[in-house]
Amino acid sequence: MAELEDIRQVGDDANAAIEAFCYEFKASRNVSEHTLRAYRSDLFDYARWCAREELDMARVTHRQMRRYLSMLDEAQYQRSTINRKLSALRTFYQWLCVTGRSECDPVTVLQGPKQPKTMPHVLQPKDMVKLLRVHSAFDAEGNPRNQSLNDVRDQAILEFLYACGARISEASSLLLSNVDFAEKQVKVLGKGSKERIIPLHDLAVSSMRIYMHTARMQLLGASHSDYFFVSSRGNRMGTDAMRKMFKATVIQAGLDERLTPHDMRHTFATDLLEGGADLRSVQEMLGHANLSTTQVYTHLSPKRLQEVHAQAHPRA
Repeated sequence: MAELEDIRQVGDDANAAIEAFCYEFKASRNVSEHTLRAYRSDLFDYARWCAREELDMARVTHRQMRRYLSMLDEAQYQRSTINRKLSALRTFYQWLCVTGRSECDPVTVLQGPKQPKTMPHVLQPKDMVKLLRVHSAFDAEGNPRNQSLNDVRDQAILEFLYACGARISEASSLLLSNVDFAEKQVKVLGKGSKERIIPLHDLAVSSMRIYMHTARMQLLGASHSDYFFVSSRGNRMGTDAMRKMFKATVIQAGLDERLTPHDMRHTFATDLLEGGADLRSVQEMLGHANLSTTQVYTHLSPKRLQEVHAQAHPRA
């Protein structure tokens, strides 16, 4: 029903162009379902605006595109949201030009609103303990707890995220064949279909091994899945389900409800740097293309910087 409503609101040509773009975008860049859904939603929002303004998307000018951005600003969209929509439009119009559907790119010279620099949010050690205790086999006093199959799986997911700083999409797409318990490592497929190998510590290995040999087998039943983490119906556990699980776990732990799975990744990186890891190694484990992306975590580690300064400076 939603797709039919989109066609009625934007017209057949715009709908066909957006759907063709989304299909090729997913195939060429291996983006997550979450990213694809956001791009599709942003492009249909834009197409609906074009329809209301009686504009042909393939012939929109720079001035008209600025009007669209001004409308978003007047509607009090957050700067991050406007920039995300602009990014989707930039990629879309590049594709329109390459495929011959448009002769002009009204986005290429436009800049999005500047965003204030914000530091990644990390969990304090005591909060991480609370989070990882929710689904664990023992309560706060160390007494055994009866775990459900979902508890065993969810504990393995949380331990995995914190152990290797994986993105939620990488956890969802983790293949059973890419988990190597003997070598204590996993191979994940990151952005741009780039593979990387990340070590696992003993606690994560133990939690994931218990899940694989107990809960996973029972969740699958007679079914088969190539994916490591599976749902209660034996299917691949998607990113939305993982986010929902994480949200519920945060609430149960009594932590800030604004925490997201990505904060586990931030915490992983920060803890490694504070523990003495070098920046290049952390960059490799996170799968960052540029070192500058990883360097943001150095600002979160004043303790580590003080230690390095004290050890290296001749007058310290």
